[in-house]
Amino acid sequence: MAAPCYLGWDFSTQQLKVIAIDEQLRVIYEDNVHFDKDLPEFKTQGGVHIHGDRLTVTSPVLMWVKALDMVLEKMKSLGFNFSQVRALSGAGQQHGSVYWKKGSIQILKTASPELPLHQSLKACFSVSNSPIWMDSSTASQCSALEKAVGGAQHLASITGSRAYERFTGNQIAKIYSQNPEVYMQTERISLVSSFAASLFLGAYAPIDYSDGSGMNLLQIWEKVWSQSCLDACAPGLEEKLGYPVPSHSVLGPISPYYNQRYGFSPDCKVVAFTGDNPASLAGMRLQEGDIAISLGTSDTLFLWIQEPTPALEGHILCNPVDSQTYMALLCFKNGSLMRERIRDDCASGSWDEFSKALSSTVAGNNGNLGFYFDVKEITPEAVGIHRFNRDNQKVSDFPKDVEIRALIEGQFIAKRIHAEKLGYKVLPRTRILATGGASHNKKILQVLSDVFNAPVYTIDTANSACLGSAYRAIQGLVAETNVSLADVVKLAPEPRLAVTPTAGSKELYRPLLKRYAELEQKVIYNPTSSCLVK
Repeated sequence: MAAPCYLGWDFSTQQLKVIAIDEQLRVIYEDNVHFDKDLPEFKTQGGVHIHGDRLTVTSPVLMWVKALDMVLEKMKSLGFNFSQVRALSGAGQQHGSVYWKKGSIQILKTASPELPLHQSLKACFSVSNSPIWMDSSTASQCSALEKAVGGAQHLASITGSRAYERFTGNQIAKIYSQNPEVYMQTERISLVSSFAASLFLGAYAPIDYSDGSGMNLLQIWEKVWSQSCLDACAPGLEEKLGYPVPSHSVLGPISPYYNQRYGFSPDCKVVAFTGDNPASLAGMRLQEGDIAISLGTSDTLFLWIQEPTPALEGHILCNPVDSQTYMALLCFKNGSLMRERIRDDCASGSWDEFSKALSSTVAGNNGNLGFYFDVKEITPEAVGIHRFNRDNQKVSDFPKDVEIRALIEGQFIAKRIHAEKLGYKVLPRTRILATGGASHNKKILQVLSDVFNAPVYTIDTANSACLGSAYRAIQGLVAETNVSLADVVKLAPEPRLAVTPTAGSKELYRPLLKRYAELEQKVIYNPTSSCLVK
């Protein structure tokens, strides 16, 4: 008998990825299909179609199905033993939606194992190009939704986020208002994640709580659809969405299609799929009090939160690995590109010089604080370069080394302030897990550690959503026995300790955090005196 293994899938924007792990959590197989390169017939760029209005962004549904066929055929040709797979789970890019035409459930259930799946399903979708997370064409639907439920903050209190153009409820509302007949022909609306799970299940898979909380439709406290939000988007929507389920739910055995075509065991279980960000939280093995920071083109924070306070910024989602708790998500646009510009302006384009400047200046930067937004920021909504001296007076420039520290301290102070606004608390056991390009720079990580007063670990997360999906497949099998994800993944390699906080940093940064928060209000509401430097 072959040793058991578990599959994790990731239906991301540009590619479909798969990973197989054994019971020791070792990766035994890894592969991907790149949409632009491997499926040129769909004519995507970056996995998407950007429409003429530059606001509408979609992806062809059948491209995702064909990519799955391609990966499975390749695995089969390489001799992968599908009979050893005990369970599988997966992730999908968040917010995207798929529209199943009336009668499709029968085609899905009875797909012929003689044919690749994309051929059987080619007439199953009432909308052939799915709206995805990059779409920003639903401003009027967002306004209408917020108005219908009593304002942006009230919507955030119900669903975890104010109305966002990419969120699924607003995308459904747009389809209903523009094409009511297409909406009426639709018997089921899936997220990308539950759509992908449906392909394996041979039946419509339910939406899980975690990905469902990125739709502006789910009451995140009661974990049921909000009737007022549904009614504001489209009629009869609850029936088309089905009931949401806990993220660790075992949805059932894999469809007979896969037993007959690829040799999967009939006992192989399909565990609910979730969004790519929640799956990354699982892949990075976050625990209560932890914070994950991805320092990339944009900087993203994932937080494990016990008692969230939804706000007009950021997102509160149900936690995919612990249904009693929550995860928060914050995104900052001015990430690595901003750091690179200041490096070029102030450190001759050299990271070594940049790091030396950080080391040569004192923590707290003698009270000098800066806000650095080359492009309009998401959190907070502000633009421009704003510098303040220790007396809170605006100044037009800083010395180069002060500028470098002001940038890095400002970026991390902002992250802490906005995380705490969503209900995050730094606990004695808090760890910061850093990933992305800037996580290789120890001097930058030292500032991060000092500002948060917590140790910083580095973690390799090239495929965190895929890996998290494989971990969640195992968790699904043992969830009934109250085994936590932390127990499931204790054999996985530990993150590496990079830096610990400098003595006294907690006391040093406490007044600076307060000052920065007060100055931020000035920057947002009185930006006219900004010193915008290009």
